[in-house]
Amino acid sequence: MPQESSQPSSPPHRVVVIVDENSNPFELGCATEVFGLRRPELGRDLYAFGLCSPEPRTVMRDGFFTLTGVADLEAADTADTLIVPNRPDTEVPRRPAVLDAVRRAHARGARLIGFCSGAFTLAEAGVLDGRRATAHWLWAPSFRARFPAVRLEPDVLFVDDGDILTAAGSAAALDLGLHVVRRDHGAEVANAVSRRLVFAAHRDGGQRQFVERPVPEQPDESLAPVLVWAQERLDAPLTVSDLAARAAVSPATLHRRFRAQLGTTPLAWLTGERVALACRLIERGESGFDLVARRSGLGTAANLRALMRRETGLNPLAYRRRFGPGTP
Repeated sequence: MPQESSQPSSPPHRVVVIVDENSNPFELGCATEVFGLRRPELGRDLYAFGLCSPEPRTVMRDGFFTLTGVADLEAADTADTLIVPNRPDTEVPRRPAVLDAVRRAHARGARLIGFCSGAFTLAEAGVLDGRRATAHWLWAPSFRARFPAVRLEPDVLFVDDGDILTAAGSAAALDLGLHVVRRDHGAEVANAVSRRLVFAAHRDGGQRQFVERPVPEQPDESLAPVLVWAQERLDAPLTVSDLAARAAVSPATLHRRFRAQLGTTPLAWLTGERVALACRLIERGESGFDLVARRSGLGTAANLRALMRRETGLNPLAYRRRFGPGTP
């Protein structure tokens, strides 16, 4: 874990969720779980969290329950990160007051997040024109028809386009939430949050959001044993052929199983695990990027730099400055 600093800490990053009529409870729960809970095991609060709504009483999806006692939309103007409302009735226009709050947040540089159909809210506000985004695969055709200026990527879990991030289906909200925690606080903290959630610490945003898995006549072998075996040997010169041999299948069969079960390739998974290990080593204070590269199986410092920049947006030195020991 990053060590505590004796320097005065700045106020926690403020995350505000707009809840509107017919909003989905699940995505609201995801936002609350990732950004709203206290983290005593970390010794500090990661975020300040709040809800707001355009009405004093907000009826949630299908009348499941009514939300009261939350702030009005002025709270959105205090957000460092604003999570926009998502609803199943994607063809119903969003309230002008909600769209105005989104535009104001974007204009002053706040980070915007849309879970599932939240991409419709962002697009309707006009902040996604010319930008990359994703939405649930079921709504991709209607989204493209209504918002042709948006660069929709319909077959991924989430899209990080800098200050605007979007997630696909409901469960992908957790993937994107953990990605944001990793981006803000590093891999060690994100892993701690994922352990509390009992959820996968990292699924790359580029993984497919929908995977066809017909029920086989006989149960297929899970990839879990070979994944655990590889994670314990990331510093070794593992290849896809090594993984296939461990799983007692051909490389082609292994590739098909990775695509079917994880939505990615064996090499992409292996590289992602090695970069995640390199991040943890840097956060724990490992000195020397050549050593980090060797211990994580990335080989050379040059390879470490290239892959860390690709996966995290930061080179190793910038990552250490941001997430290394002693960072407040």
